[in-house]
Amino acid sequence: MLLWFWELSTRRTRSLHGPCPVTTFGPKACVLQNPQTIMHIQDPASQRLTWNKSPKSVLVIKKIRDASLLQPFKELCMYLMEENNMIVYVEKKVLEDPAIVSDDSFGPVKRKFCTFREDYDDISNQIDLIICLGGDGTLLYASSLFQGSVPPVMAFHLGSLGFLTPFNFENFQSQVTQVIQGNAAVVLRSRLKVRVVKELRGKMAIPNGISENGVLATDLDTEVGKQVMQYQVLNEVVIDRGPSSYLSNVDVYLDGHLITTVQGDGVIVSTPTGSTAYAAAAGASMIHPNVPAIMITPICPHSLSFRPIVVPAGVELKIMLSPEARNTAWVSFDGRKRQEIRHGDSISITTSCYPLPSICVRDPVSDWFESLAQCLHWNVRKKQAHFPEEEEEEV
Repeated sequence: MLLWFWELSTRRTRSLHGPCPVTTFGPKACVLQNPQTIMHIQDPASQRLTWNKSPKSVLVIKKIRDASLLQPFKELCMYLMEENNMIVYVEKKVLEDPAIVSDDSFGPVKRKFCTFREDYDDISNQIDLIICLGGDGTLLYASSLFQGSVPPVMAFHLGSLGFLTPFNFENFQSQVTQVIQGNAAVVLRSRLKVRVVKELRGKMAIPNGISENGVLATDLDTEVGKQVMQYQVLNEVVIDRGPSSYLSNVDVYLDGHLITTVQGDGVIVSTPTGSTAYAAAAGASMIHPNVPAIMITPICPHSLSFRPIVVPAGVELKIMLSPEARNTAWVSFDGRKRQEIRHGDSISITTSCYPLPSICVRDPVSDWFESLAQCLHWNVRKKQAHFPEEEEEEV
């Protein structure tokens, strides 16, 4: 027994609860430490944002091709620049919108923008705060831009669903001011660190530096003839059968041990944040984002007993095509960067130490249940009527 304990303690190098998350976000923001923390796990309602220095630069992300967002976008940017004297970054294609180009009154403000191009310009060390205008997709896009530490994200609900975007735009001035002053609660949304290792087959295009916000990790590639890429994922990694009519057939390993073979349409590996997205549609439970966990959900499995499972955040999952697989599989990361997985390729997944700090309207618990009720209509039904007083007396 003592020998078994010694072997276990010397072999495991990761905590089952996942890595201790980085609590500094961008150049100037961090989580205000709670002196009453027990076991280094903060009460979700006590997590507060604070700034080491006043934020000076802000990235504004606007949903593309949505004319209804042009006016809120202009009002927000003018407020940030003129009232708060902040440097505003926007993606270059946002300013190429014909409605903005033709607006002469917006010209003086437009010339003050700092612009960047996705996949070409690295702005990760220049942004203090992120503000999203749109739906949940804008938050996922913001996550993809930062493969390391992520600045605090304030998301306004101007899209269709808005589960991850709790702020209403009507009183944006006072809300933005409170955040800039450091008066806000924050929820740390864990992300997945994904490492894709592919066999080099013939001539493959090797991207320069960054490929669709995925880092080409050539410095980590110790295997000859392999291409290695890394991604930070906020919602989920989806492995599916793609265009093939055959069942997908993939092996799932946990800390080096084969735990199951997925035979079906595919499998979803999600964060607690992603548990309310594709995983929920596939029949999984919904997990609060403060719970340290990874969820594994099959997609239409050819088995009556294959239920979704939750594993500790600190484990490492590895997914490969089974030797018996009749076809290849396809993988996507938060719905993007879709690519084919062949025999010999592997996908390694674990919890990242770089969470996404999402600013709350009230607190992480209240905001989450509000989103469940308002966006997903969780447990909505007519209440059962009580017995009439006459029947109660008879009983």
